Amino acid sequence: MTGSDARPHTLPRGPLLGFATGSLGMGVWVTVPGLLLLYFLTDVLAVTPWLAGLALLLPKVADVLLHPWIGHRCDVEQTRRGDRRRLLLIGCALPVAFVTLFAVPGGLTGAGAAGWVALAFVAGNLLFAAYQVPYLATPADLRIGYHERTRLMAFRMVVLTLGILASGLLAPLLAGGDAADRDGYRRMGVLLAAGMLVTMLVGVAGIGRLRRAAAAPAAGHGGGWRALAATLRDRQFRPLVAAYLAMSTTTHLVLAGVPYYARYELGRPALTTVLVAAFVAPALLVTPGWLAVARRVGKQRALLTAQGAFAAGSLVLAVGRPAGLPVLVAAVAVLGVAFAGMQLLPFAMVPDVIRAGTGAAGTYTGVWTATEATGAALGPWAYSLCLAAGGFVASTAGQDVAQPDSALAAIRWGFGLLPAAAMLLALLQRRYTLDATARPAAAGDPARH
Repeated sequence: MTGSDARPHTLPRGPLLGFATGSLGMGVWVTVPGLLLLYFLTDVLAVTPWLAGLALLLPKVADVLLHPWIGHRCDVEQTRRGDRRRLLLIGCALPVAFVTLFAVPGGLTGAGAAGWVALAFVAGNLLFAAYQVPYLATPADLRIGYHERTRLMAFRMVVLTLGILASGLLAPLLAGGDAADRDGYRRMGVLLAAGMLVTMLVGVAGIGRLRRAAAAPAAGHGGGWRALAATLRDRQFRPLVAAYLAMSTTTHLVLAGVPYYARYELGRPALTTVLVAAFVAPALLVTPGWLAVARRVGKQRALLTAQGAFAAGSLVLAVGRPAGLPVLVAAVAVLGVAFAGMQLLPFAMVPDVIRAGTGAAGTYTGVWTATEATGAALGPWAYSLCLAAGGFVASTAGQDVAQPDSALAAIRWGFGLLPAAAMLLALLQRRYTLDATARPAAAGDPARH
């Protein structure tokens, strides 16, 4: 999609909030499986770590193909119908898949349970893509400028953070806390799914209001292989998407490791809620700060700062219990501050790339969400490999298993050293140079004032 941001609009707050509300439901899907699913498999369904990691990885491999295809269909819908609404409504079936994911039949354990979860995960990821791809194409469909795109995604980030925080805190409690069992996880799935459905429908309505307020002229792309090839050739998009793969992998690795770190390193499973709150809650406070930093120094420099802070906090967590609980919680909070920047800034940079590039918006976002989904799989899978290498022993709900010292070390190092190392790969985004030209060109953006 090409085109200038001539006469860009300042978006009204009401439709912005409606659009952002759609992220509440997506926040549940992004957070709860990443936080609880690996633990659910290994400590409730008695699935061995390597098989549990594989059950979460293989469905995401399918996303590499499914998401760009959804992006193509998204662009076809835009060309033929003038909007992407039909795919959004199909994606609103995601809560059904979420319930199925945790409603494993009572007779299934081990490999059978892993197969159930894997199939439900494939269905859920497809429905998630049907909603997320057209949702994230919205900023590129609007006649708004460089800073207003950041403002739009800041609204989305704050509400997404609320969804991540609420679901991250509520899910372990609804599942039963320390006494969580199959029935508890099933109950949790039903209750959170109801909230997902309502917020996703509000998001569809919000997108419609934004398009009526500031829709840009359609670029006439129909998607397909040519659009995909143009997207993959984009020299600005490639380093950005590679860096985001590293960031997504790292953050999902940390989420997957939280229940293990709380139970086995800190000795208190209830601290899962505390660590999740420390990781997510700062974003509610610091997102406006990241918005201000991006306006002052540019989105790319602000993102580099966030990446460095995340790596530093991860190294503190590798020390483990000797560092003391207050220090460890503070380190997780540093990760949370960095996480806010790593969610806001790349998502604000993608619409800049789309508007300056030659591909179709849906195809760009299809590749982007495929990358995010791949990172969401690689993170837990990498952590499961750490557990398997350390000799971690799987168990069923209520069973108390003594873990070997090697497994306890793997839990700690996988939670600290591995994220720090993975974050170094995110420095690939230094090859992204669009910010140097897009930011000066935004001087006339009314959203800057």
